[in-house]
Formats: sequence, C-alpha cells, structure tokens
Amino acid sequence: MKRNIQKLFLIASLIIVGIRYPVKVISQPLSKPKINVVNLYSNKSFITKAVERTGAAVVTIDTQRYIKKRKFPKNSQVFIDPYFERFFGLDLPNDNRPRIEQSQGSGFIFADGLIMTNAHVVNGSDKVIVGLTNGKKLDAKLIGQDFFTDLAVLKIEGKGPWPKAKLGNSAKIKVGDWAIAVGNPFGLENTVTLGIISNLNRNVTQLGIYDKKLELIQTDAAINPGNSGGPLLNSEGEVIGINTLIRSGPGAGLSFAIPINKAKEIAYQLIKNGKVIHPMIGISLIEASNSERDNNVVKVGYVVPNSPAAKSGIMIEDIIIRVGNKDIETASDVIEQISNNGINKQVNILLKRRNKFIKLKVTPTDITNLQNN
Repeated sequence: MKRNIQKLFLIASLIIVGIRYPVKVISQPLSKPKINVVNLYSNKSFITKAVERTGAAVVTIDTQRYIKKRKFPKNSQVFIDPYFERFFGLDLPNDNRPRIEQSQGSGFIFADGLIMTNAHVVNGSDKVIVGLTNGKKLDAKLIGQDFFTDLAVLKIEGKGPWPKAKLGNSAKIKVGDWAIAVGNPFGLENTVTLGIISNLNRNVTQLGIYDKKLELIQTDAAINPGNSGGPLLNSEGEVIGINTLIRSGPGAGLSFAIPINKAKEIAYQLIKNGKVIHPMIGISLIEASNSERDNNVVKVGYVVPNSPAAKSGIMIEDIIIRVGNKDIETASDVIEQISNNGINKQVNILLKRRNKFIKLKVTPTDITNLQNN
C-alpha cells in the first residue's frame, strides 16, 4: 500500500512538472523559424542591390524650347473671314502667341557634375533643368552633342558632391545576361524594368535608320517613353548601355541601348573638343551569304558621289576582303577599321570584283564633309 502511494505521488509530480514547464519545451523549436523568417525578408534581390548602387545617379531631364510667333501673310483669309473661328473652334490670337514647348527624358551622372543622355532628348532646347532623386532641380548647360551616335553631355550648374554611376565594360556582356533599365518615364522617378540581353552589335540600318552611326545592344527590358538617356545596368549595378530606342508597331517589345564603351569614347571627345570626328569613306554596306563558303560576305551597296571611296575607284557590288590588316567578316569590321584609322590618313583596302582582286588606298574624311558634297 505504501509503495502504491509513492508511485502515485511520483506520477502526479511528473504531470505537474509537465503542466508547469511546457513553454520551455515547445517555445524553443518555434523561436528558430521566426529568426529565419526575418532573415529571409532581409535578403535583397540582385535587382534591388543593383538599383541602390546606381539609382541616385539617375536624373530627370526637363527641356524647354521657345516657339516663336507664327507668321501669316497679311492677306491671309484666316483674319479676313469672321466665321473662321466659329466654324473651326480656333482661338487664333492665343494660338499665334509665342509659347514654351516642354519635353522630358532621363540621364545619369557619370563624373563630377557631368551627365550622359541622348542627343534627341536635348536637341533644340533653350533651357535644360535636371531633377535629382533628392528632389532638387538645377539648371544644366549643354557641353556637346553628337547626332550620329545620339549622345549628349550636360554639365550641372551647381556645387556637388554628386552621386556617380559606376561604368561597366560593354565588351564583356553576353547574350542572356541580365539587363536592368532605369529611367524616369512620364516623370516617374527611378522606374525599373528587368530583362535580358537579347542580341549584341545590332546595326541601326537593320531597323531602317540610316542617319545614325550606331551598333546597339538589344534587350527585352521595357524602355518606356521618357526612359531615353537613362542607364541600362548589369546585375552588379554597373552601366553597360544608354537606353535610346524602342521598336514600335510589328515586333514591338524590342528595346535598344548604346554600348557604354562607345558612349564613353564619344562623351570624352565632346568634353575635350565639343564635337566628334567620324571617319568615313562614303559607302553603305550589305552583308550577303556566300554560296561558295558557309559564311557571309560584305558587299558595297552604295557609293556616295565625290566621296573618298568614289575617288579611289570603289564600285557597287565590290566585295570587301580586307581593310588595313583585318580580314573582313562583318560590316562592323569595316566600320571599326575605318574609325580606328582616323581621317586624312590612307588605309589599304583589298576588294574582290567579279573574279579579280583589287588593292586600293583610300583616305577617310569626316562624315560632315560627305554631307557637304
């Protein structure tokens, strides 16, 4: 009997201990997941980190252009007919007053107070105002612009220090790499879109653009109106391109950016000289398939009259075999060799005309001289 009483007492004691101290047993395993949840939410995506590195250097560019009073002939029926305004709903006196035309784009600070953007963003502007991410708005002046590469450099009129974007190396990017487009479309600051690099060295002539000298990065990251001039970033937050072009209509959803290596080269020429020299010989190029070999050939599609190419004897349908010491495989090879050669200095060109090889010497000139012919 005494033993039975002791057993009951022991069991009761164990039950009491279990009731009084369950918190320590249960709460310990539950407390760890709470810590893990906190850590999970504190981890930032590579997109967030990339934008945090560069986002402060992205600016809004507001431009103003003064439209002067339009001139009408003194005998214009617009002013003679008293019913014109009533029928057409026009307020002619106000419509004919001088006005300010405003537009907006994006850009980014790449050096002390210096901004890269597109030339078409600031073209024809009488006043440029730069909006920083901290809310400040400052005047800026145009250092230089180059229409053939659609690049412009601005200088902020004020004292820094300024946030600066880190420039990457566009020669290292590959198709399939992440691409992050940052800009201020419709004035909405630091809008971010994500995609991949879809293609490289996309010649603008393939897009039906013949008045520019550009080889672009193609991406499926959406570039909206107002994003022009903003940076295209890699996964590390480095600028690898400048957003410049959107394909609309059939095939929409394609966006294009100027490679940052080319943009840096143009920007430093604009800062140093206020203009850019573009060596040209005066030909357009066509890449065609070679039936003899499984590759492409580069043909001359057009020769500008009185150009260096025309004077040297280059003709339409000539196949370009070599420029300088470079064997030619693509149209880009020709452009690169002519650009590297510079102006007023002869370059050797090997052509194939029908079944005959021809060696010529051509002296490139600046593209502005071709336009004046």
